[in-house]
Amino acid sequence: MLNRVVLVGRLTRDPDLRYTANGVAVTNFTIAVNRPFSNQQGDQEADFINCVTWRKSAENLANYMHKGSLIGVDGRIQTRSYEDSDGKRIYVTEVMAGAVQFLESKKKTGTDQQEENKPHQETNPNMEPIDISDDDLPF
Repeated sequence: MLNRVVLVGRLTRDPDLRYTANGVAVTNFTIAVNRPFSNQQGDQEADFINCVTWRKSAENLANYMHKGSLIGVDGRIQTRSYEDSDGKRIYVTEVMAGAVQFLESKKKTGTDQQEENKPHQETNPNMEPIDISDDDLPF
């Protein structure tokens, strides 16, 4: 039997990191995955998929990703049920993420952006500029 899920989407909120009684890290998160088509009004809809990851992957996700981050998830579907405080049976379907990939670099801080926007200083001021036109390029 095969039970494998591969998703790419954006976090809908900051990941929720907690630890079990045995000290194992677990993170719950939801990702929005765009559907490959638009509805009748021309709007693109998304599915909101609940996911769980454990241990180091859980800690890394919570420490480095935040609401809106683009991530990839490779895992499996798991279902479970429990009884709520009113005695009603609640069914849950979620993706158990075996691997989570960060698909964007960490957002730049204000000081990093300022450094990036400064003009580039030549390493050797004695170098002469090269004049190349588009016609000189082989592609």
